[in-house]
Parts: sequence; C-alpha cells; structure tokens
Amino acid sequence: MKIKVLSSTLSCITKCIRFVMDMIAKKLIFGLFVICLLAGCTSPTAMLGPVYTLSSTGNIFQAGINYGSNQMITMYTGKTPIENLQTINSNKKQEENIQKKTLESEDFYFLVKEKIAKNKKLFKLTNQ
Repeated sequence: MKIKVLSSTLSCITKCIRFVMDMIAKKLIFGLFVICLLAGCTSPTAMLGPVYTLSSTGNIFQAGINYGSNQMITMYTGKTPIENLQTINSNKKQEENIQKKTLESEDFYFLVKEKIAKNKKLFKLTNQ
C-alpha cells in the first residue's frame, strides 16, 4: 500500500529541505566545536615570547622580566607591545610625509634656486 502524499513532488522538496537543514546544523555544531578548541590557544601564546627568551638565553630571570614587562605595558597602556610599536611606526610615516611635503614645496624650490645662483657667482669669481 503506497501513500500518495509521501511520493509526491512536495515530499521530495521537504526531504531536500530537511537534508539541507541537517547539514547546516552539523556544520554549525562542528564550527562551534572548533572555535571552542581554538579559543584555549589565546592565553598560552602570551608565554611564547618568554619561552623563546628562556630557550635561547637560558636565563630564567630575563624571561620573567620579559613576561612581566609585557604585562605591565599591557596594563598601563591597554595595548600590547606590538600594538604600541605599530602606533609609533605610523607616527614616523606621518613625519616622513611632512618632510616630503617640505621638499616638494615651491618655497623650498626657490630657496635652493637662489642658493645655486649665488654659488655660481662665487665659482665664477674664484676661477678668474
């Protein structure tokens, strides 16, 4: 005995929708599981620098000072030392742009042109 409702086109669409929803649920659960696993990696990476210092120098006091200074900088500024270096680097780029603007300005051009003209006169006098 075959039921007509279950063998219709509508039932195929509902099966397809159910399959897609199951796959989305599985991907979502897998994604959340992976995120939970990788979320534990953030705090041990804070010790990566001091561990490298300890392994390269063998000095536990230097590694401790390295870790402590990083933590103090983070507490005081609210940024990690790397973020502070990025901020300093961006400030240097702005200073370079000011120097570039000065060198490309018309006032600088005329100043250099006048100095060259004065030096040409001096060289002509000394050659005679």
